[in-house]
Amino acid sequence: MNRLSHDPSSDFQRRLDRRAFLARAAGTAAAVAVASTLRANPLHALGLVAPRTAVRSGGAVGADFELNEVTLDALAEGLASGRWSSRSLVEAYLARIERVDRGERGVNSILELNPDALTIADALDAERRARGPRSALHGVPILVKDNIGTADRMHTTAGSLALADSIAPRDAFVVEKLRAAGCIILGKANMSEWANARGRDAVGGWSARGGLTRNPYALDRSTSGSSSGAAAAVAANLVAAALGTETMGSIMSPASLCGVVGLKPTVGLVSRSGVIPVSYTQDSVGPMTRTVRDAALLLSAIAGPDERDEVTKEARGKVAEDYTRFLDRDGLRGARIGVARNLFGESLMADRVIEEALTQMRAAGAVLVEDATIDTVEAIWPFDAEVLSFELKAALNEYLASLGPSAPVKSLADVIEFNERHRDRELGWFGQETFLYAQQKGPLTSPEYQESLRLVRELARTRGIDATIERHRLDAIVAPTQSPAWLIDMLVGDNTVPLSFVAPAAAGYPSLSVPAGNVAGLPVGMLFMGPAWSEGTLLKLAYAFEQRTQARRPPQFMPSIDLDL
Repeated sequence: MNRLSHDPSSDFQRRLDRRAFLARAAGTAAAVAVASTLRANPLHALGLVAPRTAVRSGGAVGADFELNEVTLDALAEGLASGRWSSRSLVEAYLARIERVDRGERGVNSILELNPDALTIADALDAERRARGPRSALHGVPILVKDNIGTADRMHTTAGSLALADSIAPRDAFVVEKLRAAGCIILGKANMSEWANARGRDAVGGWSARGGLTRNPYALDRSTSGSSSGAAAAVAANLVAAALGTETMGSIMSPASLCGVVGLKPTVGLVSRSGVIPVSYTQDSVGPMTRTVRDAALLLSAIAGPDERDEVTKEARGKVAEDYTRFLDRDGLRGARIGVARNLFGESLMADRVIEEALTQMRAAGAVLVEDATIDTVEAIWPFDAEVLSFELKAALNEYLASLGPSAPVKSLADVIEFNERHRDRELGWFGQETFLYAQQKGPLTSPEYQESLRLVRELARTRGIDATIERHRLDAIVAPTQSPAWLIDMLVGDNTVPLSFVAPAAAGYPSLSVPAGNVAGLPVGMLFMGPAWSEGTLLKLAYAFEQRTQARRPPQFMPSIDLDL
């Protein structure tokens, strides 16, 4: 989500004021009718989605798609047995993408496809025949978010027109790791432009370069962001797995809304080198999959130190070679899990789903500790917004300078100026207030930055998650990840800023969202969080929960949902 603002405490009031202004501005009967239509379903009025009576084809929902809900293990087994080749997998996914993702009524989750995917697949097939597979992921197509660098014929743009022609000078470290494992980078997933770090009232899943990503469960509903395309593509079975990135909720939120598993690792476990940044202290690259086991497999492939990312030095001795070894169907038995009641309340419907999920956890033998509140969570954001503003300017300037003298933009100031010059295409739906605020900030040696960072770490770590874990002797803390997906509103932007993922994101600690149930066909996720380097524990608990509840349901690509409950 990466919601930055120079006045974060007033975000909710600003949205309410804007809605009131729009209502007052609708003075004529015709204007009132248009405003009402936009509030009820803005995509109908904008011609971006089919009328409610439209029905998707059976092929779209997966009835005739052989790879529907396939796991990474099943792909490995099928490739080993000869049931599939890497080429046939790529061809099947490309056909699925053409049918489900493209067109005015498609999900629109994939910004760019790899023009060399079939050639790479053929080479990997030949290598398998000659020498065997490199790993369990050999020949498996993977998507990566459009802020993750690939030094090939695809672009790396963070969804911005300012970088529309930019080719990364070198693969991101995580891409190097995937290629070394034999993965095929199938394409770049659309995302919230600049990882939702450009301005207020942003629309999750929208970028000037890629347009709007739609939720495959209901096409008029939000995917949230900023790893919108990665979550939607995995949910829609356009690929088995993808890599997203998170600064503040950008994996957790779309994973919850799109009914997939999202894992944000401890900052330092997975390298960020070659990734278009927001924050030095909070950015993380993580798996987005349909199962917890697949998330563990993908994390195993990408975790580890990288000399190009200093913070990964902290991971030495803390990286598991194989995260699937933590998975245990009986992993909830005897586990002490804190229920962060102060992170409930955003959505009555989501809370109901999570209450039922807690009942399931008790039945599986978990010891639930009620009111394991993170007392400092509401105090974190104002200081964290300052930290992220300082770091956004410094990190983006460093990244853009690394693109070389031919880069179209070389600094945050250049990006701001580009957006102004192309206002009709870049700033049509929301502005760049956050960029402008960050541009005013000084260096990271500034006392204001240093004090804000100290306070964030104290509030999120020492007096936050660490204190709660130690006080109640917990293995993990749980809460609802997010409300069910809200209607896309291009006039007002996203209308929710939940607290559930603020503490782990600000702390740089791991969090994991797993499907917990559904409301009117829309997914709701359960968020697991823990202290630094606790990925193994979170995967164990989430896997046991997933195996017991089997809560994920494939999307039906409905134009809208039926609210006749």
